[in-house]
Amino acid sequence: MSNSADVIVIGGGHAGAEAAWSAARTGARTILVTFDPAAIGRMSCNPAIGGIGKGQMVREIDALGGLMGVVADQTAIQFRMLNRSKGPAVWAPRAQSDREEYALAVQEHLRATPGLTIVAGSVLDLCVGRASRELREGRFEAEFVLTGVRLGDGRVLRAACVVVTSGTFLRALMHCGETRTAGGRIGEPAADGLSGSLRALGLELGRLKTGTPPRLARDSPDYSALEEQPPDERPAPFSFLTERVTRPQVPCWITYTNPAVHELIRANLHRAPMYSGAIESRGPRYCPSIEDKVVRFAEKDRHQLFLEPEGLRSDRIYVNGISTSLPRDVQAQVIAGIRGLEHARVLQWGYAVEYDFVPPEQVDATLHVKRVAGLFLAGQINGTSGYEEAAGQGIVAGINAARWAAKRAPVVIRRDQAYLGVMIDDLVTRGVTEPYRMFTSRAEHRLHLRYDNADERLTPLGREIGLVDDRRWRRFAERAGRVAQLLERLERERVEGRPIADWLRRPEEDGARFAALPAVAALASEADVWARAIVCVKYDGYIRRQERAIEALRRVETQTIPAGLDYAGIPHLRREAVERLTAIRPMTLGQASRVSGIHPTDVSLLMVYLASGATSRP
Repeated sequence: MSNSADVIVIGGGHAGAEAAWSAARTGARTILVTFDPAAIGRMSCNPAIGGIGKGQMVREIDALGGLMGVVADQTAIQFRMLNRSKGPAVWAPRAQSDREEYALAVQEHLRATPGLTIVAGSVLDLCVGRASRELREGRFEAEFVLTGVRLGDGRVLRAACVVVTSGTFLRALMHCGETRTAGGRIGEPAADGLSGSLRALGLELGRLKTGTPPRLARDSPDYSALEEQPPDERPAPFSFLTERVTRPQVPCWITYTNPAVHELIRANLHRAPMYSGAIESRGPRYCPSIEDKVVRFAEKDRHQLFLEPEGLRSDRIYVNGISTSLPRDVQAQVIAGIRGLEHARVLQWGYAVEYDFVPPEQVDATLHVKRVAGLFLAGQINGTSGYEEAAGQGIVAGINAARWAAKRAPVVIRRDQAYLGVMIDDLVTRGVTEPYRMFTSRAEHRLHLRYDNADERLTPLGREIGLVDDRRWRRFAERAGRVAQLLERLERERVEGRPIADWLRRPEEDGARFAALPAVAALASEADVWARAIVCVKYDGYIRRQERAIEALRRVETQTIPAGLDYAGIPHLRREAVERLTAIRPMTLGQASRVSGIHPTDVSLLMVYLASGATSRP
């Protein structure tokens, strides 16, 4: 094996897998370094992909030519389209995956990727040198330049750039009641050396926490007491390459906590690390532990729980909704107090993980660290929570690392272009105080950022980057042609004297009664094509208005700001604005307008100053 590469990726989780995949497939010689190659792609928490906001991101990753959607389709055991009660513009796909098969599929894809080498080992240090004057005065204003990494066994691997995707492993500590164990995932060690290396480069680090629920023996719940949740009859896949889902699909089940269980939890809060003071870091607000739910929503007498199989052949059930770090004896009583779980056997206890992260204002919109030329960060190290958020950052970081190594211009995904752009802009502009999770409500252009049109928005970009291969490009072109043909027929063909499109524009009309008409039946039989056409017709007016608004905003959004701009030299700019803009170093006026603490008047002053041409360095 060569000890040099263009790109080194540290970590084999969802961010690392996408980073390595995208860097190698766009032509960079890539090395993926991970503790255990057999753990690549492992699902630490819920074996599920997608959800509201998240499902749209998986479709975007796939549209760019990424890995997650393909693997999710290969290994899913239950597909469900969320938000069905609302309009199709906000539908979101979700799938329960076979946990073991998912990891194996990721590993198989990566092993078969030309130009990618997988190395077992731990990274102790980042190797750097002092940045040249050109780099110090360039877009990054870097103080250091990356030259490689040093492994725990003393080996040094050289590369033009490094992508750190360390997940929850940096100085990680697992908590279960009063018991604390070093490690980022049960049975796996913490990464202790890398935090010091990042600090030595001048990066600020913080602490966050996440958690996971207990797992039960599959044959131990009383399923007759549970509410069955069946899979969708016609699964909607994640990948635009998947023609249809043929794997067997299985049900999940629903049950609830109750007042007695809540009282038991309240009586033992002093033994929960988050409430005893053993953990001081923030956990995810939108995926709270059962302890947090009982405290924050004291008025509720029950919380919904989902029992989700971890695989077709797995003997484990994941109890979604009861993430906890309570002691084992309390967890046992909580499980036994829930309807249908009275005699359930616990195979793995819930626990919390506390870990280091890098507040993401220290990276730019390409996920490049501002202080260190050639260093990229992706995933939970940037303060996010979730497989999809990690994978989305991974593909962007991998693309840009490969382009950095090749001395090519970076790629920035805009907020109006993708949920990926919304997420990254939120992270690098606003920072985080708790693990960041994607929701559709975070996107101001969500009618435009639908799950069905991710390929229209991103596949041409993926093709330009070199990540979309000929097969995917042909399928994209063919599907676009079929959608266009169907839209033309919906406008042309008449029912009761009116074009079908006119009927579809009615709010109460779902279009199902027209799908079998001879003029459209062949095209309508392809669910993805039919769904996209329905949305295009039904929301045409709204979409056009949003597109006009996006175009108007883009003129301001894309106006660049010189990297070395002296904000202190802008007349009348408030001191707080000077401090915040200097710290964040926004790349565009649009990004500057979203920096926390920046007022519209500050943006106006900045705009006038830039228009005057007075953009000298400090």
